[in-house]
Amino acid sequence: MSHPPEVPEGPPPEPVDPDVDLHVAGQRRELRDAPWAVLGAISLGGAIGAGARHALALAVPDPPGGFAWSTFTVNVTGCLLIGALMVLVTDVWPDRRLLRPFVGVGILGGYTTFATHIVDAQSMLAAGNAATALGYLGATLACGLTAVAAGAALTARLAGLLRGRRTT
Repeated sequence: MSHPPEVPEGPPPEPVDPDVDLHVAGQRRELRDAPWAVLGAISLGGAIGAGARHALALAVPDPPGGFAWSTFTVNVTGCLLIGALMVLVTDVWPDRRLLRPFVGVGILGGYTTFATHIVDAQSMLAAGNAATALGYLGATLACGLTAVAAGAALTARLAGLLRGRRTT
């Protein structure tokens, strides 16, 4: 005979960062040690990333209702860098606790702009460019996913070569 599952008493546990495995002591450190350092790293990184995105948008203006090349470039290069960063924070420099918040959440979070990607597609639709909008959405998805995989694979390979061993 099966017994009903036990229901814990008291309030539910607080939500946690899904990127942190609480069973790994080294990852819990980010949550309790100097939270202001983490917030500062994210804020500084966000300002850098948003500034870079804005500069690219000024340098490569998009035609009204046309393919948004600056947003596409920002999102795809951001995906490439996110793939590379994930290898660096897990395999190369796992003990640098501010690297992921500064670069991943801050710089790359401020740099990439998937909300603008949707607004761009809506503008293309409003201008009567449905095929361009659909191509833009599909190309961003396909190229973004490919870029993440490529960034991770290239960085893993380079890290392996720099360590004097080959990776597969």
